[in-house]
Parts: sequence; C-alpha cells; structure tokens
Amino acid sequence: MRAFPFVILMIVLMPLTRAIVGTSFGPLAASVSLSIAASFYFARLVEQNLNEVPKGVIEAAQAMGAKPLTIVFKVLVNEARAGLILSITILLIAILGESAAAGLIGGGGIGDLGIRYGHQRYMPDVMAEVVALLSLIVIVIQSAGNYLSAKQTNARQPTRSIPFYAVGGGDTKHEAV
Repeated sequence: MRAFPFVILMIVLMPLTRAIVGTSFGPLAASVSLSIAASFYFARLVEQNLNEVPKGVIEAAQAMGAKPLTIVFKVLVNEARAGLILSITILLIAILGESAAAGLIGGGGIGDLGIRYGHQRYMPDVMAEVVALLSLIVIVIQSAGNYLSAKQTNARQPTRSIPFYAVGGGDTKHEAV
C-alpha cells in the first residue's frame, strides 16, 4: 500500500469511507484513508526493523527456553527499539504529508488551508507560510525522533568498569603485537 498514491487511495476508499462514517468528505472521512494507509506503512516498517535483529539473539533466547511471545515482546522489540522509534518518526512525517493531501477531500488542517487559500485563491504568501510551517513541524518531529532513538541506543551500550586489557589475567601490561 505504500507505493499506492495517497490521493488515489482516498478516492478508491470513498465508498468504504461512506459506509463506515456516513460521508466521504471532511476530517472524519480523511481519517479513514489516513488510518488505512498508515497501518500498512507501519506494518512494513516494523517488519524491516524486526528483520534486522541478529539471528543469534533469537537463537540464544530459544536456547534458554523462551516461548515465542516472550521472544517477540522481550527480545525482538527490545533489540529493535531504536529502529522502531526512527520508523515511527518516519511514519509521523508521512502521515503529516498525507494529511496535507487530505485537504483535497476537505480533511481540514494545514493542508486544507494551503489548498483553499494558497492555491485556489492564488495567495502565494499563505502557501509559503503553510510550506514553512509544515517544514518546521517535520524538523521538530525528526529531531525528536533522532533524540529518542539515540537515547535508546546509548542506554543499551554496556559500560566498562575495568580496562579491556585487564580482563585476560593478572598482567595489566599490554604489548604491541
């Protein structure tokens, strides 16, 4: 569904949207299309992150007798947490862009403002402000996602309490090889 253009998806889903919420126009109608598009996209992002977890970690959990649900929720999700945060960041930015496109069916919000005033009424200053505001929101979302992901990555780094060369034995001298 990710490769499916969102504007086309909104049009294709109009009968379903009308059946679910009683209308195919307005913010409530746009939320149906946004939810469907976001769910498929989120599933793909989660799949990619879970596939990046090293197979050895899963095998170790299985060797210790972990049940499948334990492996999923305590091993896979924990190992993929930083990547999942970045994926949610990407998803939020994509939803922001798609919600701007939802202004075409009266979805309201910033996109609707840009379409109605900036484009249809030929007010380039409004369009420029909408683009600047959307860009600022994207920067804030991306910065927050990067910060949270880095925080998760740093929290998982082991701390060394003893020098690496002292681990092997009593001799703390190391020689150049």
